Amino acid sequence: QSFGAEVTGVCSTRNLDMVRSIGADHVIDYTQEDFTKNGQHYDLILDAAAYRSILDYKNILTPNGIYVFVGGSMAQLFQLMFLGPWIYMTGSKKIVSLFMEPNQKDLVFIKELLETGKIAAVIDRRYSLSKVPEAIRYLEQGHARGKVVITLED
Repeated sequence: QSFGAEVTGVCSTRNLDMVRSIGADHVIDYTQEDFTKNGQHYDLILDAAAYRSILDYKNILTPNGIYVFVGGSMAQLFQLMFLGPWIYMTGSKKIVSLFMEPNQKDLVFIKELLETGKIAAVIDRRYSLSKVPEAIRYLEQGHARGKVVITLED
């Protein structure tokens, strides 16, 4: 949105207000509506959950659309490896996975976006270093509503 995009957030009922608060123009509750079947098409889909088949996303991309998944399961990684090139060869849509190597230039850019309020970090919980196993158990439940931060102070 900071770059002029119209943003649609897809989340569960309990996260609707949080997604609105970080600036989504439209919010879809996936427990009430199948966003892959509502007739909307998207130029870019950034998927942080990756719970659906890549083919579901292919069908809701605009002709030159790009689907990017961050994380996801091994099944989705295999779909990306096998279906991604085929989808691109049979049209102009792209299916890619986001792999980043941290570098100073990108970190400075993100820092500037944070400082100017163009993006905001959503922190769900903080755990001390001694409680890392508890933090991992919480993350494994799959219900985090933002980032889980490990602090160095006890």
